[in-house]
Amino acid sequence: MNALTVGTRRIALDKDGYLLDLADWSPQVASALAAVEGIELSPEHWEILELLRDFHGQFQLSPATRPLIKYTALKLGPDKGNSLHLNRLFNGTPAKLAAKLAGLPKPTNCL
Repeated sequence: MNALTVGTRRIALDKDGYLLDLADWSPQVASALAAVEGIELSPEHWEILELLRDFHGQFQLSPATRPLIKYTALKLGPDKGNSLHLNRLFNGTPAKLAAKLAGLPKPTNCL
């Protein structure tokens, strides 16, 4: 089993690096997960992570790329709700990587 150490806490991860227990998520955990991916979280990243957590709270699932883009456009406008913006922030895999950093399960239709 994989794990991530954040301060004195040891956070269990699945084989793909997603949290095993969604309750383990915190902003510090998100930052540590992002560091593993080589990303320093900016306000733009946090905006998407918070949006994803809201989406998950509302629908109990992690969106695939197309629904993520549509939901982001609906909530933040077309300047941020487009594939170019999300791909730039999340290294070309926005649905999978953003879900991981937001402490959510891997989107079901992502390989």
